[in-house]
Amino acid sequence: MPLDINAVVRTLGGLLLFLGVALCLPAVVGLLYGEPIWWTFAVTAAGTLLVGTSAWFGLGGHRGGGADVGPREGFAIVALSWFVLALVGAVPFVLADLVSYTDAFFETISGFTTTGATILGGAGNPGIEDIPNAFLFWRSLAHWMGGMGIIVLTLAILPILGVGGMQLFKAEVPGPSADKLTPRVRETAKRLWMIYVGITVVEILLLLPAMSLFDAVNHAFATMATGGFSPEGGSVGDYGSAYVDWVITAFMFLAGMNFALHFRLLRGKAITVFYDTELRAYAAVTAIATLFITIATWRPLGVTLTPDAAFAGYETLAEALRYAAFQSTAIITTTGFGTADYELWPPLAIVTVFLLFFCGGMAGSTGGGIKIIRHVLLFKNSFKEIRQLVHPRAIIPTRLNDTVVPDGVIRNVLSFVVLYFGLVVVGTGIMAATGLDLLSALGSTIACVGNVGPGFGEVGPTDNFAQIQTSGKWILGLLMIAGRLEIFTVLILFVPDFWRQ
Repeated sequence: MPLDINAVVRTLGGLLLFLGVALCLPAVVGLLYGEPIWWTFAVTAAGTLLVGTSAWFGLGGHRGGGADVGPREGFAIVALSWFVLALVGAVPFVLADLVSYTDAFFETISGFTTTGATILGGAGNPGIEDIPNAFLFWRSLAHWMGGMGIIVLTLAILPILGVGGMQLFKAEVPGPSADKLTPRVRETAKRLWMIYVGITVVEILLLLPAMSLFDAVNHAFATMATGGFSPEGGSVGDYGSAYVDWVITAFMFLAGMNFALHFRLLRGKAITVFYDTELRAYAAVTAIATLFITIATWRPLGVTLTPDAAFAGYETLAEALRYAAFQSTAIITTTGFGTADYELWPPLAIVTVFLLFFCGGMAGSTGGGIKIIRHVLLFKNSFKEIRQLVHPRAIIPTRLNDTVVPDGVIRNVLSFVVLYFGLVVVGTGIMAATGLDLLSALGSTIACVGNVGPGFGEVGPTDNFAQIQTSGKWILGLLMIAGRLEIFTVLILFVPDFWRQ
């Protein structure tokens, strides 16, 4: 069947209705803080609600048209929704005359995709500390909504997508497969969001002793979404608090876990969670990376530090462990918060951080990247092939958690990894063509495809993306969407057969 354009536009209208309501929240924040720019969100919200209402009701959405959403429409809606919502969400920045529309789009899509790359503080743009609280809250709210997924949120609170909801859920939820917690996708979305909200509230309460309510809310939103936007110019490092670092480290780790495991924990099935292969691998990679960085940066060991090094090393083991655990967790979960300039660290630590860019959190988490489960399956399949050479007639299945993994899933994983690195190579080439040096071109590409935020070179942890050419920012924005939606959902739109009958 041909793609139902009306169903796509109708559903996008429904999502715009949700976005219009969300835009009212930063307007309220602006009013509470007495910021005159609150009207920029109010006007944008009104316009968004008007357009969304016209598209939804004008095309019959109120009559249950969501039932027409099939697999093709699901892919189109998810891929286009992130782009359209970012285009609209960027408008308040322009109305307030803070940045150009290109920079506003970049900042907004970086928020929705939970990338955390920013253009604030460079190339004539205002610094983060100079931005009104309403905009700081909007950046974090975009993170929080995009973390669990706008489509999943809509499935949880609006009964407008009908039976087509599963197509949207499969297209958006990260990982090789989209596992439902309950037979009904809408009930699954509700439970996912209940867990998400609950953990966010707990983090806010734990951060309150060390920062204001506004800062605690912003950091909790960014942490649970594995986003990385902070209301402070120096990110989490500006607080200089070991307590804050460890609290956020713990919640970044939780956000990088599969939320289905959180659901099992709440149901008292802790043993099944402990024996989960992907969780064990995720914890092991994080621990090993933390160990390597600790060894490399602890001054008394002195194995990788030189007298003329820009980084002198951490004096105590506790301090080295604190910074190592925070940064390794921030990168592997693709949160991107910073407490140190890892580009100044010794080579062993830098290489460790670089490798973490290609790991990602667990499938079913809010993290980006390749995902741990794909690495696990790749290793298992590789060892299976080696055993197959020794026993060519044997039937050796690939197992995960005592379950045989279908060959189709293995093919999907292999294809994804090839496309992922292919996208990194192509993106690096394009960004180099815009004028960036090779390190910065690679750093910006892997940071955006992996939704990490900070990269290397001119876009390192203490820099920003403001100096990148206009064309480069739009390209990076598209790479963020491709990375957030795990490539296939976006690339399928460029296949001619997708648009044919």
